[in-house]
Amino acid sequence: MDDVYKKPGYLFRRMQQIAVAAFMEECQAVDLTPVQYAALVGIRAHPGIDATRLSALIAFDRSTLGSVIERLETKGFLERKSGPDDKRVKLLHLTKAGASELRNVEPLVAQAQTRMLKPLSPTDRQVLLKLLTQLVDLNNDVSRAPMRVDDVMQHLNKLG
Repeated sequence: MDDVYKKPGYLFRRMQQIAVAAFMEECQAVDLTPVQYAALVGIRAHPGIDATRLSALIAFDRSTLGSVIERLETKGFLERKSGPDDKRVKLLHLTKAGASELRNVEPLVAQAQTRMLKPLSPTDRQVLLKLLTQLVDLNNDVSRAPMRVDDVMQHLNKLG
């Protein structure tokens, strides 16, 4: 099984499973998924962002993000408002409940991150994060949902 167990793709998939499990265990009291958390953080950072730009910002498939947004809206954590220039475009804003939920979950998310990296020495943690960041950046265009932060920021800057 070493032909499977020692392959980078297999190891990345296993680490993703571990990361999601740690997140869900630490955050079980707040009933948020990792993608819901990322969406809330993105909306907090860019109030009034639309779903297409949010999907590019957090590198998540646009069609699936729609259901994430619906769940967050049902929970009362965000609201959609029509755009001033185009009423068909729905702009996303955190509600007070969403901002509060985000503040409550952030220490739990930090605990999950710490827990994932705890087995490594501080130096190895830094090296791992540096290498993972480099790999993600260099392979961004291969992703089915590439991160397009520059495009998002350029669009948001045009809006003022």
